Amino acid sequence: MDIQDYVIEVASLAKSAARKMSIMDTNTKNKALIAMADALIENADIILEANSKDVQLGKEKGLSQSLIDRLSLDKKRIDAMAKGLREVAALDDPIGEVIKMWKRPNNLKIGQIRVPLGVIGMIYEARPNVTVDAAALCIKSGNTVILKGGSEAINSNITIAKIISEAAEKAGLPKGAINLIEVTDREAVNIMMKLNEYIDVLIPRGGAGLINAVVKNSTVPVIQTGVGICHIYVDESADLDNAVDIIVNAKTQRPAVCNAMETLLVNKNVAEEFLPKLEQKLTSLGVELRGCEKVQSIINNVKPATEEDWATEYLDLILSIKVVDSLDEALDHIYKYGTKHSEAILTNNYANSQRFLNEVDAAAVYVNASTRFTDGGEFGFGAEIGISTQKLHARGPMGLKELTSSKYIIYGEGQIRE
Repeated sequence: MDIQDYVIEVASLAKSAARKMSIMDTNTKNKALIAMADALIENADIILEANSKDVQLGKEKGLSQSLIDRLSLDKKRIDAMAKGLREVAALDDPIGEVIKMWKRPNNLKIGQIRVPLGVIGMIYEARPNVTVDAAALCIKSGNTVILKGGSEAINSNITIAKIISEAAEKAGLPKGAINLIEVTDREAVNIMMKLNEYIDVLIPRGGAGLINAVVKNSTVPVIQTGVGICHIYVDESADLDNAVDIIVNAKTQRPAVCNAMETLLVNKNVAEEFLPKLEQKLTSLGVELRGCEKVQSIINNVKPATEEDWATEYLDLILSIKVVDSLDEALDHIYKYGTKHSEAILTNNYANSQRFLNEVDAAAVYVNASTRFTDGGEFGFGAEIGISTQKLHARGPMGLKELTSSKYIIYGEGQIRE
C-alpha cells in the first residue's frame, strides 16, 4: 500500500468513528480516559524503552539539548501524562451544552448547542506527551483524532498510541477514535493537508517551519498554533528583585517551549542597576546573552544583538536584551517583532500596566508574572491541544470548548414562512 492509500485508510476510519463519537455518552468517554491513564502507568517500562531508542537516535542526529529535553520521557513525565488524562475526565463535558435559547414572535424556539468539530488532524514534532494530551481532549470533546508526530519520536508515539487506543476501545470507544500515522515520510503531512473530505480541521504544533508550511499549503481549515517570540518589559517602577526571579523562570525553567521568554526589554532608567544583577544570575545558569549597544556598555558577558535576534524564537538558553527609552518604545518593539503569543510587563505603575494590557495584541498578556503560565493545565483546562495565536474561532490555550463548534436547533409547531 502506498502512502496516500495508507493515509486515506486511516482518515476514513477516523471519519467513520467520528459519527459514533459525536453522540458518545459522557460516562463512557470518562471511563476510556481513566483506562488510558491506567494503561500508561502499567506500561511505563515499555514506553520508556521505546523512548530511549528515540533519544539515542536524536543524539546521534545531533539534535539540540533543548529538543532532546522535549523528546525525553521518564516516570515522572509519564505520571504527569496519566494525571492529565484523569484531570480531563473530571472536567465538564462540553458536548450538548445549551449556549443560549430564545423564542421568536412566531413561537419558534431557537437554541444553540455545542457539538464536536469532527475529525481533528494533529501535526506535531518531538513531544510524545502531545500524543496523549491531544487524544484526551479530542475524546472528551466528542471528536476523533489523527495524530502525525515527528520522526524524532516515532517509536515513542507508536507505543503510546497503541497503548491508549487499545485501552479506549476496551472501555467502549469505537475503533478509529484515536489514530496515529505510523510513517515518517513528510508526504503523509502533504496528503493530510488536502483531505477535506475526511478531516475537519488541522492543528500544527511545533516550530515556525512546520506551522507556516501547513498554514500556506493546507486546503483543510487550520487552527494556527504559536511560534513564541515572547517579551518581558521591565518598567522603571518594577520591583527589581522580583523581576530577576520572574525573568529567570521565564527563560530557564523550560527554554524549549513556546511560552519561554526570548527577548527582554528594560527601561533605561533602571538598566544600569538591574542588568548587572540579572547578568550574574543568568550567566550562572548557562544563558547566552545578546544585547543592543546600550546593554553592551553596561554588562560584559554579552554578545552584540543583530536584527535577526529580535525576530528569533531561540527555544534554547539564549536571551536577547534591549534597553528602551519608554513604555511606548517597548510597545513598538513588541508590535514589530512579537508573534501574538505571550507578553509581560513588570511594573508597579497601574496606568502603565493597563496600557500594556490594552495595547499589546497577544493571546496572553501578563502583569508581574512569568510568561510560562500560558498553558492549558495552568489555566485550569486540564490539558491543551496547543496555543492558538490566531483570532478566528480560538485564541490562547485550547481546551475542550475550543475543540467544539455549535449548531442551531429549532422547535416548531407547524410554522411556515410567509
